[in-house]
Amino acid sequence: MTPHDIPLPFPASELLMKVLVVFSFLVHILFVNLMVGGSILTLFYEWRGRKQSKFDRVAFEIAKTVTVNKSLAVVMGVAPLLLINVLYTVWFYSANALTGTAWIMIVPLVTFAFLLTYLHQYTWDRLAAYKGIHLSIILAAVLLFLSIPLIFLANINLMLFPERWNEVHGFFSALALPNVFPRYFHFILASVAVTALFLVGWISRENGALKKALGSDCESLRREFYSICLCASGAQFVVGPLLLMTLPSQGISWKLLLMIFSGAFLAIPALVLLWRQVQGPFSWRKYVSIVSFLSATVVFMATGRHFYRESALHSHNQAMKARAEKYALAVEEAKKQAALGLNSKAVESRGKVVFRTCGACHGLNQRMVGPPLTEIAQIYAGNPQGIVQWAKAPGKKRPDYPQMIPMTMFSDADLMESAKYMLEAVARGSL
Repeated sequence: MTPHDIPLPFPASELLMKVLVVFSFLVHILFVNLMVGGSILTLFYEWRGRKQSKFDRVAFEIAKTVTVNKSLAVVMGVAPLLLINVLYTVWFYSANALTGTAWIMIVPLVTFAFLLTYLHQYTWDRLAAYKGIHLSIILAAVLLFLSIPLIFLANINLMLFPERWNEVHGFFSALALPNVFPRYFHFILASVAVTALFLVGWISRENGALKKALGSDCESLRREFYSICLCASGAQFVVGPLLLMTLPSQGISWKLLLMIFSGAFLAIPALVLLWRQVQGPFSWRKYVSIVSFLSATVVFMATGRHFYRESALHSHNQAMKARAEKYALAVEEAKKQAALGLNSKAVESRGKVVFRTCGACHGLNQRMVGPPLTEIAQIYAGNPQGIVQWAKAPGKKRPDYPQMIPMTMFSDADLMESAKYMLEAVARGSL
């Protein structure tokens, strides 16, 4: 299945837009990591705070960062989403349609998760005597924060493999495609590592509320945050290779491998410094070095992911451009013939023009998103009106096909012409 390209120019240089999509995504994912990791650690420390009050205070301070970071995550997510929509329109929207209900549910799920984080933060004192209820609120928020990225990752992963779209019948079948869960675990570990490293800096601020509240306990908590970051970052050396090995081969390139191994190489000194900070006294210089090494690692990994996306879609993009160019030439030829007053048969019929929309899902004799015309002709032989009625209000007959959308954008007359064209195409054996 090869769709037409969209005959509209990019609003800026394609290279600039691709650089921006990588950069803007990194900014966005930073705050997503802090939001997800912060909610997980809030739950963890509030649970521990049932027996040791100092951890309850730690949880409260982390919770205050979650509500800020979730707002920044949303705002910073606008740019990469718009850039992906422009650069990969056909692939991205097709994946959206295939994951359907789950993709649409992201908005209400995000909204509900945000409301839960506010409810959790602002009922801290009121529900102090009802810790079970208060913990259930942040647990619900954590579960939502863990489910939303899985939906998004399944959708982004799906757009890279158009050749597998016929196998997908909703969100759960999209999860069965390779690389979804390794990418998901990689994301969760990164969220915990980034948040723990952020909290080291947060707790070390002069005159910070947490530092004042903890006093002598501040150093032990700082080492604990460093330990969490070290363990989560070290686990990436297990999940990372698994992620790489589950990538379908068509997107693997030397540029991708160069970026991945360069990023992994830069992570090694960061792990060494993390270990030293767990064992020794805090140093701002070492903290900045750790942040710098891990930031460079993330940049290399994000760039490698972009290279993979480009390689995976390259052949599909080439096929799409070729079909679009062929279509543009046919349109120009038809216009010239019409201007010369040639026989109307030389110009495409209205039925064929309308069928182009249908042709994205129905081939002559091969299965695509919908059944082939040969099957349709068997059902509606000599009955184009039946095709019209079905197109206006389609049901769902086949469990292994997605449900067709109503063709309400066309008039009955246009649908009739398209129906006649479909039956005639089967009779002559060509479109």
